[in-house]
Formats: sequence, C-alpha cells, structure tokens
Amino acid sequence: MTQRSTQFRAGSGCAWLRLRSLGLSAVALVFAGCAAQQTPKAKTFPWATVKSVRPVLPNTAAFSADVAEDDFQTEMELDVPPPPSPLAEIQNMPQRPRVAAVASPPSAPSRPEPPQIAPQLTAEETAAAQQQTNLSLSIAERNIAASQGRMLNAAQSDLASKVRSFVTEARDAAHVDDWTRASSAAKKAQVLSEELAHSL
Repeated sequence: MTQRSTQFRAGSGCAWLRLRSLGLSAVALVFAGCAAQQTPKAKTFPWATVKSVRPVLPNTAAFSADVAEDDFQTEMELDVPPPPSPLAEIQNMPQRPRVAAVASPPSAPSRPEPPQIAPQLTAEETAAAQQQTNLSLSIAERNIAASQGRMLNAAQSDLASKVRSFVTEARDAAHVDDWTRASSAAKKAQVLSEELAHSL
C-alpha cells in the first residue's frame, strides 16, 4: 500500500500543476478579451479646437539689431555643386564639322531663270493652243469683271484670287511662247471663274 500512496501523491502533484496552469490561462483570456475584436485605439484629436490653435512664432527680439539679413543668408547657403547637364550626357557621337558660310559677292548679278522645258508642238497644235488660251482667258476675265464691285464672301474672294493668279501665269507662259503651259493655266482660270460666276 505504501507504493500506491506514493504514486497517488506523485500523480496528484502533476494534476495540481495542470489545474493551476489551466486556471491561470482562463483568467488571462477573460481579462484580455478576444484579440480578433480588439482594434488599436488612436489618440483622438479634438477638432473643435482647431480654430484656436495658432503657430508659435520665434522670438525676433532675441536677435541683435546689428546683424544684417545678408549674414543670415550667407550662413544658410549650402555649397552644393550644380547637377550635371543632361545635354552633356547625351552627346555620344562626334560633333559635326563647322563649315564657314561662303558669302556671295554683293555685286554679282541675279541669276537668270532656268529655261523651261516645253514639248515641241507642230504649227497646227500651236495655233490650236493659242486659240484655246485666248478663248479661256477672255471667259475668265469676263467672269472676274462681273464679280468686280460686289461684296464677296471668303470662299468667293479666294476663287477670284486664284483666277487672277492663273490668268497671270497663262499670260507669262504665252509671253515666252510656252503655249502648252499657257493653255493649261488659262483653262484652270476659266473653270474657276465659271464656278465663281455661278456662286454670285
């Protein structure tokens, strides 16, 4: 029986220790509460007092009057080197050689216009082109004359300007006996002038 009582005592000591740790754990859980439901509480700021809060200005009377503002600025300046220029980093290729511009002599005469290349027309084709040019120019000039003295809108003024430029081009081409170009410009002037006459 002595053996049993010793085992019972040894077993009861362990049971007592377990019971005591279980009790302490239960008490800790009760006082701590559920960790999932707890939120950290931030210190609240009374927003109603925001209007009355003012910044604190430094006391300027503590500075002596004989110290100039420039002295403060020189003390506060930092000796920081300027950042490198991004343009200097980009230049990876060699610079192009500089070529001095050759000044043209001021007394040089103006260059003559390069010769116009015109197809060679037979006498019959030249006569037909002259007749077509004269007919188209007379129609264009008559339609332009009809628009003189009238109030033209922007589109009509643009058409009249184009007709005049084509008439001038046709006369210049006829002056140098380029009847193909003269006939083409005169036909353009005629078509635009007829469009102008219909819009009046």
